[in-house]
Amino acid sequence: MIYHINSTTSTNDEARGERYRHMDVIWSEHQTSGRGQRGHSWHSTEGENLTFSVVLHPTFLPIAEQFLLSEVVALSLVDTMAQFGIECRIKWTNDIYAGDSKLVGVLIEHSLSGDTLARTIVGIGLNVNQITFPDDLPNPTSMALQCSAKFSREAVLECFMLRLGEWFEVLASGDKQLVESTYVSRMYHLGEEHAYMLPSGDVFRATIRGVRPSGELRLEHGDGIVREYAFKEVEFVLAHKLLKQK
Repeated sequence: MIYHINSTTSTNDEARGERYRHMDVIWSEHQTSGRGQRGHSWHSTEGENLTFSVVLHPTFLPIAEQFLLSEVVALSLVDTMAQFGIECRIKWTNDIYAGDSKLVGVLIEHSLSGDTLARTIVGIGLNVNQITFPDDLPNPTSMALQCSAKFSREAVLECFMLRLGEWFEVLASGDKQLVESTYVSRMYHLGEEHAYMLPSGDVFRATIRGVRPSGELRLEHGDGIVREYAFKEVEFVLAHKLLKQK
């Protein structure tokens, strides 16, 4: 069921309510405290985009394999954009990029029960019809900018929920290999040398060689050694950041 509300602190906060069940959607036109990964806020012009959360009950999934759910969400978003004529890639862990611009941000929060997941809240900010953005956002884009057209937000949300249901069933059926291999094949900058930054601020160049089932990014360094990095241990360096450093 889709709950379309006017305003809330964040849809992920609202989705914690006990009344929401598996595959319920909380879609808000305005968030007073919308947030993204790495503690970033999420900007969205009211009435132009999709800012929503989906409640999932992946009770079959061991905690150690929770990254598979992130892969399922990312694949569902890429498939949805393809339905509307936009080719996208997944920037590890689950940002969705059209070219070198960010189209969708995702924030996933889990609740646990023993050794498995109990309840997952998937927060999504998808730029649909917004065509102007604040100058301090590094590389935003939208469906409208990509296609020079406006879209029905309801149609986009409906398409995403269909794709999410399909990929969730693939995972629930036990076909983890299909989820993992498809995710890797759609990764942003897969097999290409790119700049990365460590928490220390040091920048290095490496090539993506895939991702571990537990979610670590596998990067091949110039010395030929493949090293693995967990979330927050490394981040992509966007072109504008490199220019500022120079």
